[in-house]
Amino acid sequence: MSLVKSNGTRSLSSLFSDFFDANDFFAFPERSKLFTAKVPAVNISESDKAYNVELAAPGMKKEDFKVTLNDDMLTISASQKKESEEKTDKFTRQEFNYTSFTRSFTLPENAMAEGIIASYTDGLLKLEIPKTMELPKTPPKEINIG
Repeated sequence: MSLVKSNGTRSLSSLFSDFFDANDFFAFPERSKLFTAKVPAVNISESDKAYNVELAAPGMKKEDFKVTLNDDMLTISASQKKESEEKTDKFTRQEFNYTSFTRSFTLPENAMAEGIIASYTDGLLKLEIPKTMELPKTPPKEINIG
């Protein structure tokens, strides 16, 4: 059993996906990069006792993150706003930078909501999601139709 990536919505048909593909829509790959959202890379591993999620988000603080669990949907989101201003005798420059992302994953049935541990160190958000004890599986059998 494994975690399943989800953005919380159902995907559009490939016809619409192809039509709105940034590379085709703008006809210049370098321009399409301007409109492409960046989401952090995620590593997911599984041990006997837990699922482990690692999300790379350097430059952020732990206060920038929000981790929620709604039914079996684990959502990791973050937002960060930076402002800088530089003034000299001849010019003024003010820059705004806003970064945000959301990643969602469907947890498997044997993931426990209670006991999830989260930490953020050196640009890496780590989640440990404990597993419940596996219930014995019923062997397959044929059912007669009366």
